[in-house]
Amino acid sequence: MKQSELFTKTKKEYAKDETSINAKLLIKAGYINKLMAGVYTFLPMGLRVLNKVENIIREEMDKIGGQEVLMPALQPKENWLKTGRWEGLDILFKTGEKAREYAMGPTHEEVVTPLAGEYLMSYKDMPMYIYQIQSKFRNEPRAKAGLLRGREFRMKDFYSFHTDDKDFEEYYEKVAKAYETIWKRLGIGDETFRVKASGGSFSKYSDEYQTICETGEDLLFKGNKEIYNREIAPSKAPEFKQDDTEGKMEEVKGEGIIGVEKLAKFLKIAVEATTKTILFENEKGEVIAGAVRGDYEINELKLTEVSQSEELKLASEEVVKKITGAEVGYAGILNLPKNVKLFMDDSMQGRVNFETGANKTDYHTINVNFSRDMEEPKEFYDIKVAKEGDLDPETGKAYETMKAIEVGNIFPLKSKFADDFGLKYTDEKGKLHSVVMGCYGMGSSRVMGALVEVFHDDKGMIWPENVAPFKYHLINLSADAKVKKQAEDLYNRLMEKGEEVLYDDRGEASPGEKLKDADLIGLPYRLVVSDKTQGKVEVKKRDSKELDIKEMDDI
Repeated sequence: MKQSELFTKTKKEYAKDETSINAKLLIKAGYINKLMAGVYTFLPMGLRVLNKVENIIREEMDKIGGQEVLMPALQPKENWLKTGRWEGLDILFKTGEKAREYAMGPTHEEVVTPLAGEYLMSYKDMPMYIYQIQSKFRNEPRAKAGLLRGREFRMKDFYSFHTDDKDFEEYYEKVAKAYETIWKRLGIGDETFRVKASGGSFSKYSDEYQTICETGEDLLFKGNKEIYNREIAPSKAPEFKQDDTEGKMEEVKGEGIIGVEKLAKFLKIAVEATTKTILFENEKGEVIAGAVRGDYEINELKLTEVSQSEELKLASEEVVKKITGAEVGYAGILNLPKNVKLFMDDSMQGRVNFETGANKTDYHTINVNFSRDMEEPKEFYDIKVAKEGDLDPETGKAYETMKAIEVGNIFPLKSKFADDFGLKYTDEKGKLHSVVMGCYGMGSSRVMGALVEVFHDDKGMIWPENVAPFKYHLINLSADAKVKKQAEDLYNRLMEKGEEVLYDDRGEASPGEKLKDADLIGLPYRLVVSDKTQGKVEVKKRDSKELDIKEMDDI
């Protein structure tokens, strides 16, 4: 491609409404164009990168038996009603009129499962593996991270179908190895790790692939054996040291105080001496109370597990008032009705003179002490959201924490969607069984954004060679006809050899502009022909400061 003929041009300034590194650089360099929040056009160079990323993914999915299909993005409401996700999935884009509504596919379980039912009937038909690479739609409330969190984005979703858990588990690990190969080919193999994450309603755990990056949204906790996503990281609170002289328990009026920091300041105590108590309801209608030290948040996933519930939802204002006699925000652990199941986090263990809601609007109880004021629980639990400084319960040592970007996941679906759609197979004896499913996702456009977040400097992007839109950026810095011909000859010779070359032949751009644009665009190799090179070529790798002068034939 000759740069003078390229559809796009670089911009002088960064987009003012973008905060993420990937969006700023990709827009400025002419890889993508923003249509609206979370929605981007892939321009010629950007599409070349996206296609290369997707082709690497495609090749590795084919190697493990995947068969590529292309499913519709427009999906019938009826399928989503069957799975209970029409109302339950808050990022679902809905379109059409009330008489006929549709979902804009954020994922494809509601399509692929009935599709499989058309062809998988016997144990002889399985295992089977199908995938697609397609545009998805999610009504993200925070579409402010460029390609990392889009409302329309590209994704590879792969589904496997099995007769039993053993076959599924073996294939699950096969996919995991394929993912590791993909990360290596993309250039992020050393930075990307398999991380334990929530399995949602399908299983206790799933696996995410997270790329370590200082600008990442996710916080990872590296333990003795596993790396955990923050949402499930088991943690123990560091000890909070305080004066153990017991004070007098009393109620203090504190009207309209919002947040534990303001409450602690008002009461003249440490934030760690405050308590957060939140009421939930489970699927049985039972009221579950969770309590943590004030500097923590309650982790609903952990509380769901320890309370042996299937799901939890915040208790309504009416339920809170009925249980505590107070408005929301003043619930406490003292004198709760016996039908309320109370679970206290281990961060509350060993505390003295702590605060808790008084179960009375506008009031807080201070100087509460176990044994004297209430029976100390026989067991404390880990129901908190982990934070930096927390201890690994297994070793008692502080976790190493890392910021990261999620670039893929592998997920056990078990028989959830198979049962919703009646997807069953007959075994050797003619008996019917539910099909076991697995799901394996990878956002190709998100991966492209992650590559920019990882591989860049203050001048621009530094593309790994396997995904760069062009391998060489050939630049002519001279107005001399002889030098121009040398550059043209080199361009033509490289093209004849099948090399990918972006040739900056622009006559109106100054040498400084050309070199600055080359750094911004970030191709692996810069080839400069100028008056100074005297018939030779100056070669520089984008990620190196070293310059080398080579003969034309050596290039």
